Amino acid sequence: MNAMFRSFASFNYRVWFLGALVSNIGSWMQSTAQSWVVLTYLTDNDAGAMGLTMALQFAPPLLLVGLTGWVVDRFDRRFLLIVTQTLLGLLSVATAILLLNDAMTLGMMYGFAFAMGIVAAFDNPARQTFVTDIVRHELASNAVALNSASFNSARMLGPAVAGVLIVAIGSGWVFLLNAATYVAMITALLLMRTHELQPRALQKNRSRLSDGFRYVRTRPDLVVIFVMIFLMGALAMNFPIYASTMALEFGREADGFGLLSSIIAIGSLAGALMAARRDRARMRVVIAATGGFAAIAFLSSLMPSYWLYALVIVGIGFATVTMLTTANGYVQTTTPPDVRGRVMAIYMAILMGGTPVGAPIVGWIAAEWGPRAAINTGAVGGLISCVIGLTWLIASGRLHRHEHRRLGFSIDETVSIPVIVKPGPAPEEFSEEIASTTPISIVDDDPDAEPAARR
Repeated sequence: MNAMFRSFASFNYRVWFLGALVSNIGSWMQSTAQSWVVLTYLTDNDAGAMGLTMALQFAPPLLLVGLTGWVVDRFDRRFLLIVTQTLLGLLSVATAILLLNDAMTLGMMYGFAFAMGIVAAFDNPARQTFVTDIVRHELASNAVALNSASFNSARMLGPAVAGVLIVAIGSGWVFLLNAATYVAMITALLLMRTHELQPRALQKNRSRLSDGFRYVRTRPDLVVIFVMIFLMGALAMNFPIYASTMALEFGREADGFGLLSSIIAIGSLAGALMAARRDRARMRVVIAATGGFAAIAFLSSLMPSYWLYALVIVGIGFATVTMLTTANGYVQTTTPPDVRGRVMAIYMAILMGGTPVGAPIVGWIAAEWGPRAAINTGAVGGLISCVIGLTWLIASGRLHRHEHRRLGFSIDETVSIPVIVKPGPAPEEFSEEIASTTPISIVDDDPDAEPAARR
């Protein structure tokens, strides 16, 4: 099988991929409809209200990070996903009923956004870590990248379809259709061969919520990635605000907004597939992608027409997903299984938790000074993230002058990673408690080296 699609050798992964694809298409349809309802139906083109809606929806992962990570590590992730997907479907049905009966208000939409955020706070880290339960460890990075490809394939279709449906039949039906797509994910979870899932030790009473935070403190590379991800989530990745306000600036309606969101996804899908081809997630790719985002975002703010803007934002999608997929894969493949759920909960909380901080600010900037100023704010966030990453590379001694090229540099991404091990005759097995740490070196310039923390 082609190296890019090697995870498809697993029956469970094939089932998961198809279920996730259908569900993600519905989720992107609903996200587009929600943004457009707030911007045009519940307010008079108020980007600030749209930013507040995003803040309420993405705040719970940050507020509940300790609890969600503990739940994901302690309980069966497959069952947890069945519960969260069911709850999200019921919330979509309730929202659809109110919209179809013209009973929705801005305050009620705020409430539904917050409720969906609470459920998503458990759903997101469970989905991210469950991917690595489906395949063998050596396929984990590929599985994460293909999962991102599924997500962005859906992103390419969902917003465009939603834009057409909003104009044709109304936003309420889009929410109802999304509720139906959750059935695909639940069916996929029920069809899985549970005996083929990767075994893992479920956390018992001795596990502590603080273990994830304590582990991250021993990993300066993860701290740097989390800071970069926070800045990108807060200032740079407010795409619903950028796309909707730019669509209005160019005189477009909901279909124009949906098309812009789908065009971004073209680059996003390309970035995800490129990540799937790599043997390992590398930190230097994360840093380069943030710098690329900053440059392309600034360029997009200068575009004088709708189609030129649409052409440039393909690059924004590519840079963003390259960064996110690589960061996600790096965190998962270098983190021990017994704390991976809690570490990923921290990762998702920081990524999504940046939105409550930045989205209202970016929305206010768009309302006061226009969408181009808001986009440039995101570009600044990307630039700061890149500078932080480069500074860490230099300070940690990983950036060196190339021996044979006058102006060339080489990057030594050797990372000392503490891996939790159980003392005794079987040191390769991880303990349920932190007993000791053993540094493992990852030399990223060796394409044949295996990922660290295999178990």
